[in-house]
Amino acid sequence: MKTLTFVACVAAVVASAILPAFDVIVAGGGPAGIGAGYAAAARGAKTLVLEKSGRLGGMGVSALVSPFSFCTVSPIAKDIAKRIGFEHSVDFHLADVRAYDLLREAGADVMLHADVLGPVMEGSRVTGVRVQCAEGERTFRAKVVIDATGNGVVAAAAGVPYEEGRSGDGLVQPMSIMFTVGGFDPARRFRCYSEEDARSKRCLVDGRKWEDIVQDEIKAGRLPPEVGVIRLYPGREKGLNVVNATQVNGLFGSRSADLTKAEIAARKQAAQIVDVLRRHLPGYENACIAEMPAVVGVRETRRFEGVDRLTTEDVLSGRTREDAIARRCSFVIDIHNPAGAGQADGHDKAVTGGARRVKPYDIPYGALVPKKVDGLLFCGRCLSASHEALASCRVMGNAMATGVGAGAAAAQAVKEGIDVRAVDARKLNLFK
Repeated sequence: MKTLTFVACVAAVVASAILPAFDVIVAGGGPAGIGAGYAAAARGAKTLVLEKSGRLGGMGVSALVSPFSFCTVSPIAKDIAKRIGFEHSVDFHLADVRAYDLLREAGADVMLHADVLGPVMEGSRVTGVRVQCAEGERTFRAKVVIDATGNGVVAAAAGVPYEEGRSGDGLVQPMSIMFTVGGFDPARRFRCYSEEDARSKRCLVDGRKWEDIVQDEIKAGRLPPEVGVIRLYPGREKGLNVVNATQVNGLFGSRSADLTKAEIAARKQAAQIVDVLRRHLPGYENACIAEMPAVVGVRETRRFEGVDRLTTEDVLSGRTREDAIARRCSFVIDIHNPAGAGQADGHDKAVTGGARRVKPYDIPYGALVPKKVDGLLFCGRCLSASHEALASCRVMGNAMATGVGAGAAAAQAVKEGIDVRAVDARKLNLFK
């Protein structure tokens, strides 16, 4: 009934540019946006989640990113992930529908095909968002707006300062696509999870290391040098492998022209990779692409200035925080080399080992709060962090946890009639 009420309300004022007001608007329906929308609505805030595509789930659904990588303590996010099919590996096919039902159950409204263009501002306060809907541009008002767009569309347009890329050369982590292959013999499924696997005895093919085979293909010009390693994960279905190997360097996910180049280059690489699988892996002679993603995967774009910041030292030392919105985050510093193949250690040094390990650390609430702009929070991979720290906290499980923290804080700000900057994160009860 609530959905019908919302739709009827929109229809009644479709000729107007101003639509109903909400307590909380969440821009973006990926893992962070789902977490934010659920947490805000479940705590009584009148909430609207806006998603520019036709599916909720972000990179996990539209880009076929299989590993959810839940490497943190966030009971609410863990429950969400379990209920929608994100807990271990992502259910590409039904997670978006389950997420929709979960948000509706919590009391949130959801609008798909609603591309957030930017904020509505009153002085230094965000009071809503401008949205390109199918019927034209519309304006939605809210007491708090949460930017879960990944690229920080709202925060950037609101004038929040940001960084993009690593220090020194400003390069961001490469974009890539994950895709699935079928047509192979399931009894001889090949697995390679990492660079370490590729050079170990666990991944031998006819007595040769998988890494050596891939490097020979690069030297022969049959693979681009950026590929470096071909990772193959078991799919949820018995007859599918998930492939994580494509890599496009030197482009920015915050620019449409670069996104276009990355989409085409990565898909061409996918065809080259399947050719390598057919020629080298026993049982893969008839392998073929089974599923291609709708969009290229973006690892890093804008990182916004917050009242606090997650630093490289924080993640390496395992720093704890009183205002934690995610605890004991443990994913490695996973920097796909912005200037070549493999991992990059710190700034620009290619390493032959794996990603740097972290000590379990907390993500502070202050990393979601802009210093000067009011009525706004950001979560997911556009939070306030260093290039290296983001490489650890950007994974989907952690992103969802930051969304939960943002949604809970937004609801609390509305309840108390205060700005989000004044919310005491210690009282949000996120870990019970």
